[in-house]
Amino acid sequence: MGIYLNQGNDLFKMSVDSEIYVDKSMLINLTNSVLRTDGRHICISRPRRFGKSMAANMLAAYYDRSCDSRELFKDLAISQTPNFEKHLNKYNVFQIDVREFASGSSGGKEMTDKLAKAMRRDLLKAYKNIEFDEDYTLPEMLKETYSEERIAFVFIFDEWDCVFRVFKNDTEGQKYYLDFLRDLLKEKNYVALDYATGIFPVKKYGEHSALNMYREFSINDAEPYSEYMGFTEAETEELCEKYDLSFEKMREWYNGYQVDGISIYNPQSVVLACTRKVFSNYWTKTETFEALKVFIQLDMDGLRQSVIKMIAGERVKVNTEKFENDMTSFKSADDVITLLIHLGYLTYSNKSGEAWIPNKEVAQEFINCIEDGGWEEVMNSIRKSDELLDATLSCDEKKVAAVIEETHRMNTSIIAYNNELSLSVTLALAYYSARKQYKIIREFPSGNGFADLAFIPRKGVDAPAIVAELKYNKEAGGAISQIKDKHYTENLEAFNGEILLVGISYDEKSKMHSCQIEKVVK
Repeated sequence: MGIYLNQGNDLFKMSVDSEIYVDKSMLINLTNSVLRTDGRHICISRPRRFGKSMAANMLAAYYDRSCDSRELFKDLAISQTPNFEKHLNKYNVFQIDVREFASGSSGGKEMTDKLAKAMRRDLLKAYKNIEFDEDYTLPEMLKETYSEERIAFVFIFDEWDCVFRVFKNDTEGQKYYLDFLRDLLKEKNYVALDYATGIFPVKKYGEHSALNMYREFSINDAEPYSEYMGFTEAETEELCEKYDLSFEKMREWYNGYQVDGISIYNPQSVVLACTRKVFSNYWTKTETFEALKVFIQLDMDGLRQSVIKMIAGERVKVNTEKFENDMTSFKSADDVITLLIHLGYLTYSNKSGEAWIPNKEVAQEFINCIEDGGWEEVMNSIRKSDELLDATLSCDEKKVAAVIEETHRMNTSIIAYNNELSLSVTLALAYYSARKQYKIIREFPSGNGFADLAFIPRKGVDAPAIVAELKYNKEAGGAISQIKDKHYTENLEAFNGEILLVGISYDEKSKMHSCQIEKVVK
């Protein structure tokens, strides 16, 4: 065994022996399918705390020829596949956490040289019978080893992209590192599998797009690795049953990441919620948190407007194709939003091309960031949202109109004033705190059309449902009539009881808002 070469299965055994372990071993079935093929170069990028290291440790334990992992995998799903024995513990495995080499290094070149030196040292120790020429490069040593032993190598690079985060402005050091990876891995017969994992995909590093041997799977587009990007809904529901926790609350706090149409949960947050029996914000304050604080403050056309829309619960269109996969090359608001998708602060739908804040945990991080200054109008509106909900529930029409009017006026620099969409965003922002008691649905499908907003009480909340309709340059009473005429309340199938019909109107000329509220019983 070496430090980085064939280090055994201890790390994965710790995961399996933990209080909570979710079986993701069928990932191995996918990597087995590309072993020793042109598809053997895989880069899977996803946010922090989404199980990257556990997956890396699992693959190392399975392929590492220095240990016997049969007992470790015998009760896992992969043990039932036809090729389980064929590849079990049959390869030399280099498992590298690149962060270890970045720590204490002055730049990308020093980091890369340390990494190469460590790999050479392990090879020399493991293969004392081979006489390597003193001037051999690392790839030449690997060629020689494979030629002598005919045992191929599996390379697992965890946090492969940390050079672009730790040494953000070291362009030359980044190129040096990418050249190292290309020379080490591309078109080499000693490579059985090359598995890289990090936050950013590989592509678009200028001339160094020569790392085109990788097949990339990101949080934006992961098929067929989608279910391995985090905990699935079924896996999370099973944990809720085991730990006697509300699945509805678990969904509210940690669901919302959409990967190829599959709902994915943040594994670390789910595990902590289960073991501590408390739903809370477990989002660790790491460099990614600092990135959120810095980047949402950037003065880019449309960025602040997009951020406020997402805080209000809206989705925004984004072009993710131009992003250059680093933390410095930002040319547009789309680039910043795409970065936040990769960091896990937003989720994204390939189908609609939209990004949004996935859940309550991440929404709290956005609020924490904008509290630091520069967003006073938004924070004032959020703080007044409790007052607005109380006024709505008590049917105080004048108070409701006044608070919404103030919210609209305070945020005119961010939200375009004179259109119906801006009124919808204003309303969602004004009712921000209602999310604690209600599930809020935009364009709720009901009866013969779509209600602008529906507020459905969460389980255990004793409160009326609310159906809100917005009108632009029309009477608020007309909104109430539309709710009734189009039977917007009929689709509240799971709800029986009092419903508040709320009509809100905005007059473009006077910039005044009016409100009408009516109670009905379903």
